[in-house]
Amino acid sequence: MRIVAGSAKGRTLLTPKDADTIRPTSDRVRETVFNILGQWCDGLTVVDLYAGTGALGLEAASRGAAKVYLVDSGREAQTLCRGNVTAFKMEAVAEVLPATAQSGISLLQQRSVVADLVFADPPYNLKAGKSVLEWLAAATLVSPSGRVVIEHSPEEDLPEAHAGFSRIDTRAYGAASVSFYAPDA
Repeated sequence: MRIVAGSAKGRTLLTPKDADTIRPTSDRVRETVFNILGQWCDGLTVVDLYAGTGALGLEAASRGAAKVYLVDSGREAQTLCRGNVTAFKMEAVAEVLPATAQSGISLLQQRSVVADLVFADPPYNLKAGKSVLEWLAAATLVSPSGRVVIEHSPEEDLPEAHAGFSRIDTRAYGAASVSFYAPDA
């Protein structure tokens, strides 16, 4: 697994020893997600929930994000995220938050963070997509012009609209689906 574009393009990510515990977003899916969002993330504040290796957030940092929060409750994931942040020399941009997605959102709200882009890639068996939207809406974490990108199993049927967000696109990539949401005006 590598960073696809930007300042860290081609750099290899540290990955888990056991792919059953952490499922990183593939290079192909990441590349396509950023093609849909727009290639660059100049000056954006990005939150990567269920960060795993930090691949999505660090891809955004490589593409110019000003601040990236990598949120994960798993110790191996935290170690991988910290290792990748250090290896890519992104300590000034990326911060690892050892927290669940829900408590990480609350912590970011307490810090008055306003996110331009939120990635959520929960374990597929959790079917947490709707919950993530609810947590984000309750925290008013996403800027009015922001986007929420949820990677999920094709079996998880996410709604067109939920908790003040409307789906603007969805794509399927074999065993993964990605849904894009925008806050309602």
